[in-house]
Amino acid sequence: MKYTILVIGSSGQIGTELVIKLRKMYGNNHVVASDIRPSSKEVMQSGPFEELNIMNEARLHEIVKKHKVSQVYLLAALLSATAEKNIELGWSLNMRSLSHVLDLGREKVIKKIYWPSSIAVFGPSSPQFMTPQYTIMEPNTVYGISKQAGERWCEYYFNKFGVDVRSIRYPGLVGWKASPGGGTTDYAVHIFHEALKHGKYESFLNANTTLPMMYMPDAIRATIELMEAPAEQVKIRSSYNVSGVSFKPEEIAAEIQRHLPAFEMSYQEDYRQAIANSWPQSIDDSHAQEDWGWKAEYDLSKMTGDMISNLKKQYKITAE
Repeated sequence: MKYTILVIGSSGQIGTELVIKLRKMYGNNHVVASDIRPSSKEVMQSGPFEELNIMNEARLHEIVKKHKVSQVYLLAALLSATAEKNIELGWSLNMRSLSHVLDLGREKVIKKIYWPSSIAVFGPSSPQFMTPQYTIMEPNTVYGISKQAGERWCEYYFNKFGVDVRSIRYPGLVGWKASPGGGTTDYAVHIFHEALKHGKYESFLNANTTLPMMYMPDAIRATIELMEAPAEQVKIRSSYNVSGVSFKPEEIAAEIQRHLPAFEMSYQEDYRQAIANSWPQSIDDSHAQEDWGWKAEYDLSKMTGDMISNLKKQYKITAE
């Protein structure tokens, strides 16, 4: 059966790649991209695009009706580092966007919703190693607070109104197709671009800051696998822990040096260090494994090789 899917936030790091993958699966015209600004050339040219400010609920309804949308992937958000600089916008954008989409589910206008949460729901009092699915969550960032509140809303709308909403707590995401959007883990994307362009990088996190990460192909696959899973297998309706690969800046630098021996790394902590210090270092995703068969494919070595290979093509670098 062909659904019509609306991806809100199609210009972002996840949205760019998710739209392309979904269009390959369901057909170009069955996946509507939308964002407040134009998306990548590939997204814009391969299928329908609608300009949408997610705070405009009437415009959202108009797009859903026009395209007979049955599934929504809500990816629009103000991320951790950006939201700390604009608290009111971070809270209102992240919460009102979710509220608008959940209400479409409650009114039975759409059948299925995907909304991403984040490891930012955990805080300084959460266990830092193999952080379990169910544990103390006292986030200390606007982004984390909004994601924790969002998880409660998702669970509430499922229990109260039967809304089929599904969610993953993303770790830091690493990809080469789109620029990162203002998160604390963005260094792990910037480092590759700087390594290829300038041969050096100054990290805003210290050398030993271990954080859970995931390569974008794994993140896209996890998202789609969760959405494709039979409803009875989706036993957690707040948000699932998923794990990829944990590493620290000095480890990714060493891995890059295997491909680019002259690469140099330096460190200058900024306000994002305090955010990173409050987050887990590794994630227990046993519930995702057991419920819908999740398993990551990329480790640090495989991810690094693939990132460098693809970015070399992007920058038209041919010589080693």
